[in-house]
Amino acid sequence: MSTNNTTPHSAMLLISCPDQVGIVAAITDFLYQHNGNIIDLEQHVGVREKHFFMRIEWNLQGFSLSVGELKKQFGSLIAERFNMDWQLSLADEIPRMALFVSKHSHCLYDILARYQAGEWNVRIPVIISNHPDLESAAKNLGIDFHVFPMTKQNKKAQEHAQLTLLQDYGVDFIVLARYMQILTGQFIAHYPNKIINIHHSFLPAFPGAKPYHSAYERGVKVIGATSHYVTAQLDAGPIIAQDVIHVRHTDAVDDLVRKGRDIEKLVLARAIWHHLRHKIVVCKNRTVVFS
Repeated sequence: MSTNNTTPHSAMLLISCPDQVGIVAAITDFLYQHNGNIIDLEQHVGVREKHFFMRIEWNLQGFSLSVGELKKQFGSLIAERFNMDWQLSLADEIPRMALFVSKHSHCLYDILARYQAGEWNVRIPVIISNHPDLESAAKNLGIDFHVFPMTKQNKKAQEHAQLTLLQDYGVDFIVLARYMQILTGQFIAHYPNKIINIHHSFLPAFPGAKPYHSAYERGVKVIGATSHYVTAQLDAGPIIAQDVIHVRHTDAVDDLVRKGRDIEKLVLARAIWHHLRHKIVVCKNRTVVFS
């Protein structure tokens, strides 16, 4: 249940480093010297921070270096020279994504529909929840479903068991598809910039269990959603995608909730897509998201 929208047998580099003269020339010349045909290149310079970002993709057909040789030579000849943070990915690699859910089903069903349609180049080996309610959705697609009931008393032990399970399944990254539990810093540390969350954008103005009711009483004119990487600071991680949808005075609370769920599904799907396509560079608590 996957498709690959990159060029088969291509490789991608995500690069971040202090801005300086000659970076682009050095990278492209390195690939040219080893018969690398560049098929996509996008760069950005944060002028205020004086920081350089790049995503570059090239065809591996005819490329003269093995993956091991590429890592070694690029690291020693280019990355060290420019003090780069860099990440190499291969289009043929299919990442393994775990989903965490509670009782809200809208994001889960949207993800599973895209997965079943082959829209994403990904595997979903496991879905984890603190409730059994959505098990049938997983079973219908042959995906393993595991329930870990959470209390204050057992949270540490349950997260340890979850981490063990994720390791057994070879999970590369996690999506919180409306998982109504706060992850501990110890858990998050195992997947830095590899846990994607989604929530409404009413925070901090409308906190609590009924934000749509509060927003309705205030007469808001837009509803939004934010998807971000999870950090130890609650809902304050690097933002990947955001969007809004307009509401009118004729909309009831149920309409706000419905529209909010729609925008959550869309924004989360965009964030997953960018992550799968290796389009995101995290720098401090911000992201550069290439098109």
